Amino acid sequence: MSFTSSSRQLPNTDETPERETPEPDAPSPGIEQPGPAPQDASAGAPDHTRDAATDAEPEQDAPSSGPEQPAPTAEGQPAVGTAHDTTDPEPERGETDAEPEPVVRAPEGEVPAGSGAGSSSDEDDGGDDGEEPVSVSSPPSAGHADEGTDGSTDEGGDEGGETGPAAPSAGGVGEAAPPSGRVRGWRGRYPVAATVLAWTVTGLAAVLVLFALLMPGKADQFHPAQFLRVPVEAVFGAALVLVLPRRPRIAVSAVAGLALGVLTVLNLLDVGFNEYLGRGFNVVLDWALFSDAQAYLQDTFGGGGALGIAILAVVLVIAVLALVTLSVVRLGSLVARNSEVATRATLVTAIVWVTCAALGVQVTGVPIASEHVALAVQDRAHRVRDTIRDEAEFQKIAKKDTFANTPPDQLLTDLRGKDMMITFIESYGRSAIEDPVMAPGVDATLTAENKKLTGAGFAAKSGWLTSATYGGSSWLGHSTFLSGLWINNQQRYRTVTAGDHLTLPGAFKKTGDWDTVGVMPGVQKAWPEQKFYGIDKLYDSRDLGYRGPKFSWSTMPDQYALTAFERLVHGKKHDKPLMSTIILTSSHQPWAPIPRTVPQDQVGDGSVYDAIEKAGKRPGDIITDARKSKEEYGKSIQYSVTSLIDYLVKYGDKNTVLIFLGDHQPIARVSGDHASRDVPVSIVAKDPKVLDRIADWGWTDGLRPEHNAPVWKMSAFRDRFLTAYGSTPHS
Repeated sequence: MSFTSSSRQLPNTDETPERETPEPDAPSPGIEQPGPAPQDASAGAPDHTRDAATDAEPEQDAPSSGPEQPAPTAEGQPAVGTAHDTTDPEPERGETDAEPEPVVRAPEGEVPAGSGAGSSSDEDDGGDDGEEPVSVSSPPSAGHADEGTDGSTDEGGDEGGETGPAAPSAGGVGEAAPPSGRVRGWRGRYPVAATVLAWTVTGLAAVLVLFALLMPGKADQFHPAQFLRVPVEAVFGAALVLVLPRRPRIAVSAVAGLALGVLTVLNLLDVGFNEYLGRGFNVVLDWALFSDAQAYLQDTFGGGGALGIAILAVVLVIAVLALVTLSVVRLGSLVARNSEVATRATLVTAIVWVTCAALGVQVTGVPIASEHVALAVQDRAHRVRDTIRDEAEFQKIAKKDTFANTPPDQLLTDLRGKDMMITFIESYGRSAIEDPVMAPGVDATLTAENKKLTGAGFAAKSGWLTSATYGGSSWLGHSTFLSGLWINNQQRYRTVTAGDHLTLPGAFKKTGDWDTVGVMPGVQKAWPEQKFYGIDKLYDSRDLGYRGPKFSWSTMPDQYALTAFERLVHGKKHDKPLMSTIILTSSHQPWAPIPRTVPQDQVGDGSVYDAIEKAGKRPGDIITDARKSKEEYGKSIQYSVTSLIDYLVKYGDKNTVLIFLGDHQPIARVSGDHASRDVPVSIVAKDPKVLDRIADWGWTDGLRPEHNAPVWKMSAFRDRFLTAYGSTPHS
């Protein structure tokens, strides 16, 4: 049987004409009657006829030998919806208006075309039951759900809209069929709530995409004006969506959303790196730092806390990528569904952007016309290119050394017989001396410790060095100071430590007149850089005999590390003077808990620090509070400086020369936004001839450098020091 998709309405009459049941040999006018049924219907009927006859549910139990006739009603009218053995061709429209069309029952489980879901018509075929015909609306096709006009959803044709009347069942005209599970659900029961939810999700998607397009890479740039701009990328994206067919549009939207999600993750990394290291994330070099970050978190928050933070970070990355991608796809479909409105909005927005860009319109110093994403991508591309070029150039620089070929007897001639100590104080930066929160306590400590020095016959001169790193990556500062090369990234560090560039400890070793040792409580595993630095004997955290508690990241208090150095190295008899490289770690973030000095005779194996560690603050007490972090950081610097000067006064003599400095500034939350990278450096000695050699450097007397004291790049110190103390250049 064929069905047309157009709607038809049977005549509506107030009276039903009486009709006699036609005889088998007298067919009704306008209705073609089937011929006599063969005795074996299943064998003689065509396939489609046999199927219909098999599937139909007969009204009577006993089949007739001839064509089945409609049963008369009380008024003599045949019943509607009775089944026939065969299917008649549908009469053409207009063949007859006098006789109602017979309604043939569809096979069970099937809905005739034009009577419900799957029909392409707006109305279904009507039936004549003496009442007005029922018009049944077809539910939207699932395959074209995103092309709907209500704008409520992309993922279902029924979202946000009300459901129409149910399709007629096979039993008769006007009888409701069971609702389709594909179309019905809570959206059909609560259409208003569904619409509100759909538009809420769309609004959140728009906010997320706008945030991703305008997100800055520094924490101090997060202010309302930053997000009141017009992103040109959104204008181009909307224009592209409007001209693309459905499938290419979805594909392009998904790829663009994923790319924007990746850029958002990189921007988040930029925020973190700028906050802690004073620079953006390097997509080529900085992946290796995550293992160090994990170790730091484990030392600070314990294994469980570190694992939880790591899982949270992974979930955040996945969520950002997924949500930004889905948001772009959703907005792209919304634009395509409302193409007329979207076209006007895109044109208006483009005109606004061009006008603002041409006139330089700004709000609180922020340009309205934004091309942030394009500039960010361009900047990252430049960083990658510069990183690759820098590696090739640095390899050439590292091979050049002013003192590489200087004979041993022409190196450091004015320091022969001196016990040398080069000591780094973790995160000891200029902000500790000049920041109004930290400076009072630190300056008071420097003044008090300087009095101790002068009382013991020592003198000091101090200046400033600009570190190659900021907020962390201390090894970059150490290698820059000791090698005389600017080591400001991990690739440079790997390159220089894999070579044989002369370092300060290496220069002392090369003379043959010093034994070189290293005391590094922060090293907790094998350290192959020992050979590069020219250190004969290394004492790391496993060699110093400490049995006390860790103080967050720091494996042991500075006082204990210096006491162990005296017990294991300096206090013993030596055939040669010592050249010692010592790295103190108690001032490493998060600055909670902080150790306290104890009487020297109570240091022992470090067990005395158990009570001090338990009574101290926890990292969570200060890590989110900038002022508390500053206060505790200042206290940690005071502790480290006091421990070092106390050791020097107690164990130093006329042949002791101490150089101590910070390796970098603390993180931006402590040092302040846009703080310099300067760190203080001091040279302390009893022998006045030692300080006379650097009289022309212009450094300040004492442990506290003046604000206007000379500032050098940290990489310049090695050559100046070697030259000042009698070394002859031979490149």
